[in-house]
Amino acid sequence: MNEQFSIAGKVAVITGAGGVLGGSIAKCFMQQGAKVVAVDIREEQLNKRVEELKAYGKEVIGIVGNVLDLASLEHLAEEIVAKWERIDILLNIAGGNMPGATLNPDQAFFDMDVTCWQKVTDLNMNGTVYPSMIFGKVMAKQKKGCIINVSSMAAYSAITRVPGYSAAKTAVANFTQWLASEMALKYGDGIRVNAIAPGFFIGDQNRAVLINPDGSLTERSKKVLAKTPMKRFGDITELNGAVQFLCSDAASFVTGALLPIDGGFSAFSGV
Repeated sequence: MNEQFSIAGKVAVITGAGGVLGGSIAKCFMQQGAKVVAVDIREEQLNKRVEELKAYGKEVIGIVGNVLDLASLEHLAEEIVAKWERIDILLNIAGGNMPGATLNPDQAFFDMDVTCWQKVTDLNMNGTVYPSMIFGKVMAKQKKGCIINVSSMAAYSAITRVPGYSAAKTAVANFTQWLASEMALKYGDGIRVNAIAPGFFIGDQNRAVLINPDGSLTERSKKVLAKTPMKRFGDITELNGAVQFLCSDAASFVTGALLPIDGGFSAFSGV
């Protein structure tokens, strides 16, 4: 492997590691020789994930943590530094949507469950800001580190039915640019902050709105594919290479970037 793209030996903290996206990236990082700290609030799911990851190497630990609890994150950072002396990479993968914050086709914005709006915006926005604050402090002391956030296609243009998720992921894109500038100006060029903007991937959270019970495509899916030049949904593993690149020395002059991984969705007008 080209050493420029290597993440071997780097200590990578991955929040939301119990989920599909976090698990896929964690597996990729283990295969590439990184030391993985898998973090999730769901203990049973986390333990299962760590056992899976051990098949790819011994350098993995699982820590139950809440990305919305600063005290919990402080404890995590101390535990990681005590074990591996540094934190090279933070992947803010924890996030997602929930049914109450997703409007049905016959619902108006005024019918939205505000409690669910608050939960979704808090998880996606503060669930990115808080870990960046705590683990970024370790990186500031090291004068070196890499933070990757997860934004969305909704940061480029409006996507119907998901107002809370859209607002939070747009905030993540802006926060990524702000933090990238802040870290470089105050702590030098050794700390980089970037974000990925995944296109449409079929997962547990969106399966019901993209796939009918009989396996056929919903009208929403047809609209997505009509605006995707590649004419297909992505596979979750297709995010891994982009994330690895952004965390490697090959991206040493890349900071504040929002990288779409979307089959051309964000580039295509539909005409």
